[in-house]
Amino acid sequence: MADGHPNANLVAWLRTFAAAPIRKRCLVVGCGRGDDAEALASAGFEVTACDIAPSAVEAARSRFPRSGVDYVVADILQPPPAWTSAFDLVFEASTLQGLPTALRRAAMLSMTTLLATAGRVFVLCRARDSGDPLGERPWPLSREELTAFEDAGLRATSIDDVLDDETPPVRRFRAFFDRLEA
Repeated sequence: MADGHPNANLVAWLRTFAAAPIRKRCLVVGCGRGDDAEALASAGFEVTACDIAPSAVEAARSRFPRSGVDYVVADILQPPPAWTSAFDLVFEASTLQGLPTALRRAAMLSMTTLLATAGRVFVLCRARDSGDPLGERPWPLSREELTAFEDAGLRATSIDDVLDDETPPVRRFRAFFDRLEA
């Protein structure tokens, strides 16, 4: 996020850990200025954070010069081959909603290829009902669009419809998709 603090839904989820998830590898998609990546690193994850915008990656590196996060310029639609099956957690907040609908499915399928065995995708995005108009950017996703993760072999463990405490409140999906053990 560009507002100087990590996503509140991410922070709430991180509070559920009894102990730090040492050695769990995490990819933050669309890391922006790095707040979410730093929150995950503080919780004990080994974090790689990517953004397609070199200026965002440079801003994150400048804001957190002593960080252990590996900030990388990369496109989720064409991730580095070394990332295949490399991450225990792929975290995405607000990136999918910025993509045109024609690219969303490809991005979701790409994210699933990056998961290790028993890995998890955590998505936070604006929500809409399938019959609702897309409106203006950022374009909300429908629950049906999120089934692309299931089509790629993941299991939806929860898809919650939540309202943020923004003014006015913003409807979002907080969704988890897990790779089943092989």
